[in-house]
Amino acid sequence: MSTALFQPLRVRSLALKNRIVISPMMQHAAPGGFANHWHLVHLGKFALGGAGLIFTESTAVSPVGRIGKDDAGLWRDEHIEPWRQVVDFVHQSGAAIGVQLGHAGRKAGSKPLWEGGEALTAEQMAAADPRWVRIGPSAVAAGEGWSTPHAMSHDDIAQVVEEFVRATRRADQAGFDVVELHFGHGYLVTSFLSPISNHRTDEYGGSRDGRMRIALEIASAVRAAWPSDKPLWCRLSVVDGAVGGWGEDDTLVLVRQLQQVGVDVIDCSSGGLTEQTKALPVPRGLGFQVPFAQKVKAQTGVTTQAVGMIVDAHQAEEILASGSADLIAIGREALFDPYWPLHAQWALEKDPHFTDWHLRYKVWLEKRQVFLDRYTGQPSS
Repeated sequence: MSTALFQPLRVRSLALKNRIVISPMMQHAAPGGFANHWHLVHLGKFALGGAGLIFTESTAVSPVGRIGKDDAGLWRDEHIEPWRQVVDFVHQSGAAIGVQLGHAGRKAGSKPLWEGGEALTAEQMAAADPRWVRIGPSAVAAGEGWSTPHAMSHDDIAQVVEEFVRATRRADQAGFDVVELHFGHGYLVTSFLSPISNHRTDEYGGSRDGRMRIALEIASAVRAAWPSDKPLWCRLSVVDGAVGGWGEDDTLVLVRQLQQVGVDVIDCSSGGLTEQTKALPVPRGLGFQVPFAQKVKAQTGVTTQAVGMIVDAHQAEEILASGSADLIAIGREALFDPYWPLHAQWALEKDPHFTDWHLRYKVWLEKRQVFLDRYTGQPSS
């Protein structure tokens, strides 16, 4: 049986064994920005679980750009080696691995979800790290409870672009296969894109072209720093979730320009800009963001990644088979079942020899299946 979900995909020189991607998921488990045993196990188990590509959580390009105080980072050369150990294990286990590079901007400084997720006060941020402040395009807070960010100067903007470049070079040294730029969910670049949060009157504000400027500068600079044979992903909030904010037509314009500077895949998400303005919610449901990936793919021809409440193999297969997207990203489903890709393969193709399982598991599962077939009277194929 030939399934779309388990067809390989080549993006530049990267050959993915299937279309399943593990989406970035914040862990808040990296004091000082350093990857550690948690990341080795957390990300490594997804490699053993059969995913084609695994992304780190949003990894800060600067200590200022952290979402939470214990976020992973690539702002120091000393961060490279711990990440290399994770990368090497994922490669040895048969998967590719990417790093999502991000800067939280005016949404820097919040507690983990299990501690309530609310914004830290400016005093709490300073106590954790005197360098840690909120910055953004304009002095407009992200919402109630968030302090007003420092409106960035031209020098501040240039520094952030350079921070993305330096983090990209470190990502290459660590051996990552993919860099994904996090331009969604209300973080720094999203706040520049939206007229709700960007009130600037210089070349980084005003018109849509002005508001897109920093996104294109970062993407262009990262593409130049990232090896030409390695692919570049970009996560976008196709709509930012605010009335009068960034919308689908804006995204199409931006995507076409991102393609021109060398972005290969658009990871289509939504929302997250603000908690303060009147919300424009995207109705939630199974696969609720798939139409964004479908529209971006159809209108621009770019390779797209669908994400959001994709929960089972048959749903994922239909998304790909219908041409709505090229890749399927799962997050919470992978936490619920780290072996989701291999279980999806079983559901769609049912291989009694467990061909794609790690050989240390394969032999035991074959024996298990023989007993199940014998004693339940239900053959595996």
